[in-house]
Amino acid sequence: METVFSKEVQAGLDAARMASLRRASRLRIDVGGVTYPILRMWKSGFAVDAQDAPKLRGLVDIFDGAKHLFQCLIVATDEVVPGEMHYEFKRATPVADHAALDFERADNAPAGLITDRRRG
Repeated sequence: METVFSKEVQAGLDAARMASLRRASRLRIDVGGVTYPILRMWKSGFAVDAQDAPKLRGLVDIFDGAKHLFQCLIVATDEVVPGEMHYEFKRATPVADHAALDFERADNAPAGLITDRRRG
């Protein structure tokens, strides 16, 4: 069974859905200092409010609040759901809090080196 609403009612429902998605998500993208809230995110992409975001392309950073999650290369796909602009990841690199090691660290390696200041 399919329900058909008038244009005004459908517009009101769409606006309420978008407002709910904006409030519920802490995720945002940062493009050259300008931020846009992410409405939904999935494995291969994310959605942003179509009114707010232009057709973005290139390198963006994804944050969860203040925590930097990913540095991504994106391309705009289409406005699949009315009011939502969808973007796909070409590359999504997780941000690490430390540099990658270029050697194998032994399990029993010391955490640091303590030296005697009197010697030298």
